[in-house]
Amino acid sequence: MSSPLEGRTILVLTSNFGTETDELQRPIAALREAGATLTVAAPETGSVQTLVLDKELGPEVPVDAVHGTVKAADFDALVLPGGTLNADALRADETAQFLVRAFAADGKVIAAICHAPWILVETGLVDGRDVTSVPTIRTDLVNAGGTWSDQEVVVDETDGFRLITSRTPDDLDAFNAAVIDALS
Repeated sequence: MSSPLEGRTILVLTSNFGTETDELQRPIAALREAGATLTVAAPETGSVQTLVLDKELGPEVPVDAVHGTVKAADFDALVLPGGTLNADALRADETAQFLVRAFAADGKVIAAICHAPWILVETGLVDGRDVTSVPTIRTDLVNAGGTWSDQEVVVDETDGFRLITSRTPDDLDAFNAAVIDALS
């Protein structure tokens, strides 16, 4: 029996510091278990230093590729883990912005957790979309033209690509299921 995501490739885009531990490790584990091949890309080689609840050092996660060397065309989906510091760094990173826009332009699945939708604001991909996030960035998403709701996961299929957003690490089971469903 084949796995639901066998043959699927997913890019996980992160900074090298400040990614929420569970929002990186749990999707990686769940999507790999479902059969997907994942590539963790960050601005620099080495590892991602995760944080637990934005405060305590968590485990390091190996970086598979520098984000300037990957192309949306080589992947089926993009996962954007949260963490306040991570999301803030990514939204200011022009290479990360380019990649996110490329995934959207190619009609690929984009999945963002917690604070990660900040980069969607920066790239102009929220306007007219239904989204969710950690409540503290709700105003940013609404001001960017999104319709925000307090739900575990929101899936929006307008504008040519599927956008999956979720609120917090508490919602990761629903988030992972939505990504698996989108790619199955």
